[in-house]
Amino acid sequence: MSRLLIFIYGLFSYAVGLGGLVWFALFVGGWEFLPRHIDSESPGLLGSALLINFSLITLFVLQHSIMARLTFKSRWTKIIPRATERSTYLLISGIIMALFCLYWQPVNGVFWQVDNQVGQVVLIAIYIIGWSIPVLASFMINHFELFGLQQVYFNLINKPEPSPHFTERWFYKIVRHPIQLGTLIGIWSTPTMSMTHLMLSVSLTVYVLVSLRYEERDLVTTLGKNYEDYQRRVRMIIPLPKS
Repeated sequence: MSRLLIFIYGLFSYAVGLGGLVWFALFVGGWEFLPRHIDSESPGLLGSALLINFSLITLFVLQHSIMARLTFKSRWTKIIPRATERSTYLLISGIIMALFCLYWQPVNGVFWQVDNQVGQVVLIAIYIIGWSIPVLASFMINHFELFGLQQVYFNLINKPEPSPHFTERWFYKIVRHPIQLGTLIGIWSTPTMSMTHLMLSVSLTVYVLVSLRYEERDLVTTLGKNYEDYQRRVRMIIPLPKS
């Protein structure tokens, strides 16, 4: 029964995590069909807006930085079932994404605005392509392992999980972290870059660039010389050939 409950927990976490990510992508895109998007609210007091936004960013950074590290995982799985580690990470991540969509505060000002209709269509198309890249990239490695479903399934059928393995194909042949690259494209591609949107985009860009250094270290620890060779041949985030 406990294995079945863990599997149900994994399915629930997958739904919350993926739902939160999709909601966040639409929120940042400023789609009018949403009850609330990044530019839908009127600015209030600057001080309170900055405090709330900074708190949300801090919560996001702490969760993603701490829970993604190998040292934390080794200790965390002594408290919770190992099979639920990734699902729990995804569940909390989805909740935090939802908090961004519900409580991110508007700030006065516009950094850029493209009024040309062709320019708007191009930027929206790039936004869609950007957010499509992480989805496609997740299936180029192992979507179900990345989102915790593989772990709870193997636990359900009482079989050991496959060992981590190195994958270099499709997007991963030209850039080591296409998921993060697509996310950056998605948060920056907009016809109207309000100061509210700019604050979020800059904060997440800084986080991604810093966190990748720590993620690379963990990948070298896990995958060894194969990944070190991959680092020498393929760029981390900019899809340009190495000289």
